[in-house]
Amino acid sequence: MRSITLSNGETVEVNCLSCAITSEIIEPEGGTIINTEYFHAHQDVAYPIEGLVILASKRHFKSLDELTDEEAKDFIDITRKIRKAQREALGIEHVYYFYNEDTTHHFHLWMVPRYKWMYEFGHSVQSLRPVLLHARNNLNTKENRKRVLEGIEKLMRYLRLV
Repeated sequence: MRSITLSNGETVEVNCLSCAITSEIIEPEGGTIINTEYFHAHQDVAYPIEGLVILASKRHFKSLDELTDEEAKDFIDITRKIRKAQREALGIEHVYYFYNEDTTHHFHLWMVPRYKWMYEFGHSVQSLRPVLLHARNNLNTKENRKRVLEGIEKLMRYLRLV
């Protein structure tokens, strides 16, 4: 079991956070953005950044090459829909896509928006960790959490229409 602190300050004990979320044992704050046969999309539970979406597989595996053909098609389709929603519903111009195979969770894609305030930490993938830590430590305010929840709702509304 691992102890994980969520962005709302709550600590949970889980073997695999992705499994707990995709099987709805843990409900991410703001709810599920979109759910398909093979994937579950939600606001990142650890970092309060508006539009930071985690697209997690429902099946437990770690590497992109382990996707079945059906999962691969669903993955590309849903990633494209979420990205379009980020752009059109939230005005997010740029996103960093990140996934790692040595994660303690199973396969998931981070879709990290790039806001102007983030550039003070750099313009490369190396800036992601400082950005995320800054968000966790400094953006966990009532006002920002409200903005994040409103962003989730905008994404959900947009995705229901497409």
